[in-house]
Amino acid sequence: MKTVLLGLMIPFAGTAAGSSCVFLLKNELKAGVQRALTGFAAGVMTAASIWSLLNPAIDQSESMNQLAFLPAFIGFWLGILFLLLLDHVVPHLHRNINQVEGPKNHLTRTAMMVLAVTLHNIPEGMAVGVVFAGMVSGSGDITAGGAMALSLGIAIQNFPEGAIISMPLYTEGKSKQKSFWLGVMSGAVEPVFGALTVIVAGLVVPAMPYLLSFAAGAMLYVVVEELIPEMSAGEHSNIGVVSFAVGFSVMMALDVALG
Repeated sequence: MKTVLLGLMIPFAGTAAGSSCVFLLKNELKAGVQRALTGFAAGVMTAASIWSLLNPAIDQSESMNQLAFLPAFIGFWLGILFLLLLDHVVPHLHRNINQVEGPKNHLTRTAMMVLAVTLHNIPEGMAVGVVFAGMVSGSGDITAGGAMALSLGIAIQNFPEGAIISMPLYTEGKSKQKSFWLGVMSGAVEPVFGALTVIVAGLVVPAMPYLLSFAAGAMLYVVVEELIPEMSAGEHSNIGVVSFAVGFSVMMALDVALG
């Protein structure tokens, strides 16, 4: 149980650490730095979706022989459709925040930014939760090392997210303390949804392949819809591409080495 609790809290710690950058930096992060951090986060999430979620989902369905891909296929599309639905309900970061201008709209801008990043963190929390649920259930395809690798990988990609949200809030006029806490609270949904997923997955063990692939679909939706446009915006988009490759290879190495 201690391992599960630690695993659920590590990603949240990554968000808090990133948000603390507001106390160290005087100015807003440069566009190139933001693209690099976003690209790194996208690479980590993509690799985690493949090695930590989709591959175990397929392995757990190997008794279905040629149809072993089916639970992963179904769960993946359920995750995509779930985030597509949320996309119509909650405003997303890259499409809306920059459209809100002027000092009178700072509250709206702040609320949209926190809400968008919080939305990103829901599928990440679910992904960590379902992997640890698989470990607890005794699945041979999910080891403690592999589960911790995913948790650590999400924490690494949460660091830039925390910085990206707290720094702009500070430059918009929020105090450093408030900017920090808003950044921290945007990541609070991760351990909450992670714990809920552990409980649900533990009660419905046969659904594990669907839950793993659901989390993968949700995470990849965020990558394609949010992070890739952000990392490719403006000049020198190759910075984001290289950072994506670095994040992907780091997460791949962590998962294989620890799994």
